[in-house]
Amino acid sequence: MSNIPASHFPASPAAPRRALARLCVIIPLLIFFGIAVLLLVRLGAGDPSRVPSALIGKPAPHFVLEPLDGLSTSGLPGLSSADLQRGHVTIVNVFASWCVECQEEQGALMALANDRALQQQGVKLTGIAYKDDPKNALAYLAANGNPFAQVGTDRSGRTGIDFGVYGVPETYVIKGDGTIAYKLIGGISDASRPALMAAIAEAEHP
Repeated sequence: MSNIPASHFPASPAAPRRALARLCVIIPLLIFFGIAVLLLVRLGAGDPSRVPSALIGKPAPHFVLEPLDGLSTSGLPGLSSADLQRGHVTIVNVFASWCVECQEEQGALMALANDRALQQQGVKLTGIAYKDDPKNALAYLAANGNPFAQVGTDRSGRTGIDFGVYGVPETYVIKGDGTIAYKLIGGISDASRPALMAAIAEAEHP
């Protein structure tokens, strides 16, 4: 009988194949469970439109935007960060004429602009025309109605970047001292309106 230790015998060629087969089973399972965990976290996160922002609770970024030429507004021409620090709550809606969802939320914006309770509380609705041709933005508001007391044009998108805009439409609730209190990604709808109104009411208190 040979005295060569068993460990010196060559490994069975079937061993690598068995290991590879196990990996082929384990890896898809890990991917599946990873996706499942992400979906569970997403479902438990509450309103998907209320995406956390690093700017919540911080001052709005400094900006000065040119007015939309030819647009008549009840407020001062253009829009700037100084306009967000006048002691009243301001709603800033970021929109564009080429945005389909913006058109869908236009009715909700008009309702906010005509809300008597908000008017009595001094809440102002303002708009930022994001990466839009001023002529197209003007025609868009002329055709669909202008809910904004002030409108600024952000053709370069620089102000949107500073606000952390993911895409249009987005709506921000700003406290009277210029602090960002709330961010809504996506259009204002029956589903998102209650959270928006609650944020407005909360922003009215120091």
